[in-house]
Amino acid sequence: MRKQRTTLTRFGRKVKGSYQSFGLGVKLAAVVILGLCFVFIWSVFSPSSYSITYQRENFDDIREPISSANRKKVTSLVPSTKKTEPHKGHLVNKEDKKLKHRSSSGEKKKKIDGSLPSKSGNSWHKNEKSGVDRKRKGEDLKLSKKVDEVKDQILGGSETEEEKIENKKQEEEKEVVEGKENVKENSNNNKQEGEEEEAVDGKEKEETETNNEDEEGAVDGNEEGEGNGELTNSEELDQEAADKVEDEDENSRDTEKKMKKNLGPLFDPKVHYTWNLCSTRSKHNYIPCIDIESVSGKLHSFRHHERSCPKAPQMCLVPLPPDGYETPVSWPESKSKILYKNVAHPKLAAFVKTESWVVESGEYLTFPLNQSMPKGGIQHYLDFIEEMVPDIEWGKNIRVVLDIGCKDSSFGASLLEKGVLTLTLGLKDDLVDLAQVALERGFPAVVTPFGTRRLPFPSGVFDAIHCSDCRVSWHSNGGKHLIEMNRILRPGGYFIFSSKHSSIEVEEAMSTLTASICWNILADKTDEISDIRIKLYQKPQANDIYQLRRKKVPPLCKANENPDASWYVPIRSCLHTIPESIEQRGTEWPEEWPKRLETFPDWMNNREKLVADSEHWNAIVNNSYLVGLGIDWSNIRNVMDMKAINGGFAAALAQHKVWVMNVIPVHAPNTLPIVFERGLVGVYHDWCEAFGTYPRSYDLLHADHLFSRLKNRCKHPIVIVVEMDRILRPGGWAIIRDKVEILDPLESILRSLHWEIRMTFAKDKEGILCAQKAMWRP
Repeated sequence: MRKQRTTLTRFGRKVKGSYQSFGLGVKLAAVVILGLCFVFIWSVFSPSSYSITYQRENFDDIREPISSANRKKVTSLVPSTKKTEPHKGHLVNKEDKKLKHRSSSGEKKKKIDGSLPSKSGNSWHKNEKSGVDRKRKGEDLKLSKKVDEVKDQILGGSETEEEKIENKKQEEEKEVVEGKENVKENSNNNKQEGEEEEAVDGKEKEETETNNEDEEGAVDGNEEGEGNGELTNSEELDQEAADKVEDEDENSRDTEKKMKKNLGPLFDPKVHYTWNLCSTRSKHNYIPCIDIESVSGKLHSFRHHERSCPKAPQMCLVPLPPDGYETPVSWPESKSKILYKNVAHPKLAAFVKTESWVVESGEYLTFPLNQSMPKGGIQHYLDFIEEMVPDIEWGKNIRVVLDIGCKDSSFGASLLEKGVLTLTLGLKDDLVDLAQVALERGFPAVVTPFGTRRLPFPSGVFDAIHCSDCRVSWHSNGGKHLIEMNRILRPGGYFIFSSKHSSIEVEEAMSTLTASICWNILADKTDEISDIRIKLYQKPQANDIYQLRRKKVPPLCKANENPDASWYVPIRSCLHTIPESIEQRGTEWPEEWPKRLETFPDWMNNREKLVADSEHWNAIVNNSYLVGLGIDWSNIRNVMDMKAINGGFAAALAQHKVWVMNVIPVHAPNTLPIVFERGLVGVYHDWCEAFGTYPRSYDLLHADHLFSRLKNRCKHPIVIVVEMDRILRPGGWAIIRDKVEILDPLESILRSLHWEIRMTFAKDKEGILCAQKAMWRP
C-alpha cells in the first residue's frame, strides 16, 4: 500500500512539473505572438515619412516658418522634378543648420534633412529623397521672396572679428550647398556626406559662439523702448522701472528673439527722407527726453521732473539760434570767451546782467579770471580745500570729480589745469542753461533730472563729488539723493559740501543723515576770505562700521541687487556693501594720474586684451584719424565716443587738447567702470533715445560699429542719425566705422541732411565714413 502511494506521489509530481513547463511555454508563445501583431499593426498604420513628420515638428524654430496653408504641400511624398536654384539651396541649408542647432545632442548625427544615416539599405535613400523634396517645395513656396532679407541677416554682425566669422560661415555654407548637389547625384557617396555634416557642425558651432557673444551684451541696466511724451506720475514710472530691472534679462532676450525673426536691412535704401524743423517750447535748445515738447498749454516749467521721451520717433531737426550760428571759439581761448549768439537765451540775458563772473562784451561773453564766484578766487578756494585734507592732492590722488549743479564752471576749469577731469552735472531746473555755456567753453557736462531715479553712472567710480550751493535738498525724502551720492562715490572718496548760508535745521538734518550712512567728517571750516563754510566727508572703506550703527537705517541692500544698474532705475533707500576681496572692484585706490590711464588692476579680466585694445586704438588714432581724414584738430575740443567699450579711443587722445565723453550703450557689456578706473569719464545711454545734452554740443562724434549693434534693438534706427545731427555742431565731424551694407544707405541719409561726405573707404565688407555737418536747416 505504501509502495502504491509512493508511486502515485511521484507520478503526481512529474505531471505537475510537466504542466508548469507547458504553461511557461504557452506564456512565452503568447508574448511573441502579441509582439509580432504589434509590429505588423505599426508597420501598416505608421506613415512611411516618419522622418519628415519628425522634422516638421521643429519648423517653429526657423527664421521663416512655413505658413499653415503650405504645410500639406511641404509634407507631400510626391517627388519634385523642379531643379533647385543655388541661392535658394543656400537658404535652405541655413534653415537646416538652425534646426540642427536646436536639436538635442543625440540628434547631431542626423543628416541635414533630418533622416537617420545608414551604411546600406533603401530606407535611407527614401528618407533622403523625401527630405530633399520637402526642401524644394519649401523653397518655392515660401523662401524665394526672402533671399535679400536673409542675406542681410547673415551679414548683420558688428565687430571686425565677428565679420571674419561670418565670412567663414558663408564659405562653409557654400561647401554645404555643393555637398547637397553631390548627394542628390550619388546618394551612396558616404565620404561626401561626412564632409557635408562636418561643414554644418562647424557652422553651427561658430554661430553658437557668435550668439553667446551677443547675449553677453545684455547689461545690468534694463532695456527701455519708446518713451512717454506726457507727464506721468513719478511713482508709477519708478515702479515700472523696478519691474523692468527684475525682469531685465528675460525681457531683453525675448525682445532680441522677436526682432531677429523679421529683421531686414537697418536703413531701407528705397526710402527718401524729407526734413522739417522742430516746433517746441524750448526751440533751438530742445532736449527731447528732458524738455516738454508741446508748444501749447500754460505750464510753469518746460522740463520734465524725470526723463520722459516722446512716444513718436523724433524726425524733426532742431533749428539754429535766432541770430544765426558761427564757428565756436577754439580751445584754449574758449575758456575766457565764447560767442554770445551761439548760446543765446532770454533767461541767460537776464542772468548775465546780475553776475560779475560773466560779462557781455560785444558779440562775446567773457569770463574774467579774477571775478570767479568764490570771493578771493577759485584758486584760493581749491588751495583751502587741499589744506584742510592734504590727502586730496588734486591731479594725483584725485583725478575724476563730479560737480553737482552748474554755475560759472570755474571749479572745473581750474582743476583741469591741475590734471583733474571734472564732469559737471547740469540739473533739469537749470533754466538759465549754464551747462550749455560750460559745453561751449569746452568743459565736460551732461544734463539730467535728479529726482527719484539713479544717475547714469556705475557704482564707486568718482574720486570726489563737489556741491557748492547746488540747490539739492540732501536731507529731504529720506536722504535718497545723498544715498545716491554714496553709491557712485568710490570707497574712501570725498564729498565736498560748501555753502554760505544754511539753517540750523538743515545742519542738524545733514549731520544725522551723514552719520546714518557712516560718512566720516574730516574737516568743517569757514574760509575767512570767501566767507564760505566747507565740510569734507569721506565714504567708509570697509563694511565693519555699518554693523556698529545702533539703528540700521538705511539698511544694507540685498546681496543680489546690482549696484551698477542705473538706467531708469529708482534710487534705493539702502547702502550697497563695500567690496572687500582683491578680485572685486573698489578694494584699492587707483594709481596716480597719468599712470592709471595704462594701469589695469587685478579685478579687470583679460588684461592682455585691454592692453591690445589700447595699442589698437593708438595705432588707428595716430596713423589715420589725426593725419588721414582731413580734420583740423585745432578746432576739435568736445568729443563723444558713442560706443566706447574700454575707453581705448579716449585714452589714445588723452595727450591731445580734447576731452571725450565715453558712452556705454545699455545693451552692451558693462565696461564703464573700466573707463572711470583709467581716469576718464562717461555715462550709460540707450541710443534709441535722445542723449542728455544741448543741441550743438560736440565737435566730433565717433561711432565704431554702433549701428550694427542697434540693428536688433531700435524700432526706428533713423532717430540715431537725427540725434547725431542734433548734438553735433555745424562744421563738426562724424567718424563712423561699420559694415558696408550699413554705410551705403547711411551715406545717402547724411547727404539728405546736406552733410559733406569727406571720405569713404571699404575693405572686406568693413568700411569707414567721415562726414562733416553743414550749416543747412530746412
